Amino acid sequence: MKTTKGFTLIELMIVLVVIGILTAVALPAYNNYVTRGKLAEAVSALSDGRVKMEQFFQDNRTYVGGPTPAATTNFTYATSNLSTTTYTITATGVGSVSAYSYTIDQNNTKASTTPWGNSTTCWVVNTGGGC
Repeated sequence: MKTTKGFTLIELMIVLVVIGILTAVALPAYNNYVTRGKLAEAVSALSDGRVKMEQFFQDNRTYVGGPTPAATTNFTYATSNLSTTTYTITATGVGSVSAYSYTIDQNNTKASTTPWGNSTTCWVVNTGGGC
């Protein structure tokens, strides 16, 4: 009697199908996880920028000339509406997060424009449009 060793073509195809299904589920979840990690960079820098602007205001009684956060790997920052009593700091995404934009102003009003949803009251950082 002849014994065979190894795998049949059907067994190999079943393994490939299982790997394909796992990849189809895992890859989007991983990409979402990486994107959310990059967004934390903007939220952190904007929060820090607001604190520094308020410290500058306490020392100088104006926002004019106040600090703007330095550009990071995934975001650039700009200050607009700058006057003695107002400012707006904007974080604009670069590269894979170029569709994301976040702002904060002197009243701590947060706004965001993202593929997951837009908000004028908070920073959207979740795929469901949650803040």
